[in-house]
Amino acid sequence: MNKIKYDIADAKLAKKGKLRIEWAEQNMPVLRLIREQFAKTKPLKGVNLACCLHVTTETANLMITLKAGGANAALCASNPLSTQDDVAASLVKDHGISVFARFDENKKTYYKHIHQTLDIKPHITMDDGADLVSTLHSERKELIGNIIGGTEETTTGVIRLKAMAADSALQYPIVAVNDSKTKHFFDNRYGTGQSTIDGILRATNALIAGSNVIVAGYGWCGRGFAMRAQGMGGHVIVTEVDPTKAIEAVMDGFRVMPMSEAVKIGDIFVTLTGDINVIRMEHFNKMKDGAIVCNSGHFNVELDLATLDKNKKKKRMVRDFVEEFTLKNGRRINILGEGRLINLAAAEGHPAMVMDMSFANQAFAAEYMIKSASKLKNLVYVVPEKIDNNIAALKLKSMGVRIDKLTPEQKKYLASWEMGT
Repeated sequence: MNKIKYDIADAKLAKKGKLRIEWAEQNMPVLRLIREQFAKTKPLKGVNLACCLHVTTETANLMITLKAGGANAALCASNPLSTQDDVAASLVKDHGISVFARFDENKKTYYKHIHQTLDIKPHITMDDGADLVSTLHSERKELIGNIIGGTEETTTGVIRLKAMAADSALQYPIVAVNDSKTKHFFDNRYGTGQSTIDGILRATNALIAGSNVIVAGYGWCGRGFAMRAQGMGGHVIVTEVDPTKAIEAVMDGFRVMPMSEAVKIGDIFVTLTGDINVIRMEHFNKMKDGAIVCNSGHFNVELDLATLDKNKKKKRMVRDFVEEFTLKNGRRINILGEGRLINLAAAEGHPAMVMDMSFANQAFAAEYMIKSASKLKNLVYVVPEKIDNNIAALKLKSMGVRIDKLTPEQKKYLASWEMGT
C-alpha cells in the first residue's frame, strides 16, 4: 500500500471487500477468460489507464483484469454514492491498484479524486458518464497529447461525448462501450431493470403490486424497468417524447401519457432518460401525498431538486436513502438516494452476471484502442461487431448454451442476389 497513491475510507475493510470481489468473480466467467488471456499476452503492457467508474465488486474484477493485461491503472468513482468502501480498500491493499473514492464524498472531493486519477498521465481513459473526459478537456489539457483514446460506459456519457465530437471539441477517439449490443441490450435492460427495483425496495420496502409505477423514458433502461415492474404486479405507465418509443411502449402493453397527467395518479416515479429536469416543480405540486420519486439515470439532474428544495415547507430524513419533502400544499414527496441513480445509491447495482458482459466490452475496447487508435479520428465509435459477437459467444458458452451454424448453402444464399423464390 505504501508504494501506491490512494484515498479510501478505511483500509481495515479490505478483508470484507476481498471476499465480496471473489463472490462477484464467480459470476463473471467471460471476464475471467479475458483475464487469463491478458495475463499471457499482456496487450496493455506499459499503458497508463485512468478509470472513472462505479467502485463496485464488478468494477474491481475489471481493474484486476486490466492489471493482468499489463496496465498501470488508477480508479476514481463516477458517482459520489456508488462507492463500496470495502471494495476500494481491497483493490488498494490486496491488488496494489490506486483508488481515489469514498462513499458519500462531497462534490469538491469527487473532483479532487478525478484530478488525482488523471495524475497518472493516462494513455487511455475509461469513463462512465464522461466527467473524467470533461475535466480532462477543460482543466487538464496538458495531458491530452499523451492520450491515444478512451472508452465510455453509459448512455449519458455517450450523449455528452457525441456532443463534444459534433462541436469539434473532442481531442481523441472514444469507443462507446454503451452502444455495443452485449452492453446496452443486456446491461441496460436486464441489469437496470432488476437493480432499480432492488434499490427502490431496499430504500422503501414498498409494494410494487397494485401500485401505479410511472416510467419516464422508454429506452433500453426504461424497457427493462417497465418489464420488471409489470412482472411484480405494478400498473406501469410510460412517459416519452419520442413517438417511435412511445408507440413501442403502447404495443408492449403499457399506458402512455404526458408526465403532467401521470403525476396525478402515480405512486412510484422513476426517471431513466439521461436528460435534465424531467420531473419539475409543476409536477411535484400535483403528486399524491406520499409519492415516491427516484432516478435511475446516471446523473441526478433528471429531477429538479433545487427548485423542490426552494419551495418546500420542510424536509427530513425518514429512512436511509429516503428524504421527505413537505410542500406548501401539505403533500409529502419522498425523494430516494438524493436523486442519484437508485440502483447504486441504495443497492449494489447490476448483478455480476450482467456486468460480466459490460466489462468484457471495456477490456476488449481498451485492447482495440491500443491496436487501432492511430487509424481513428476524434469521434465516438461503436465496439466492432466482431468483438461484440465474440463476447456474446463466450457468454453463451459459459451458460452451456449451444446455437446453430449456417450451412455453406445458407451462407451462399445470404450473399447472393440472383437466388429468389
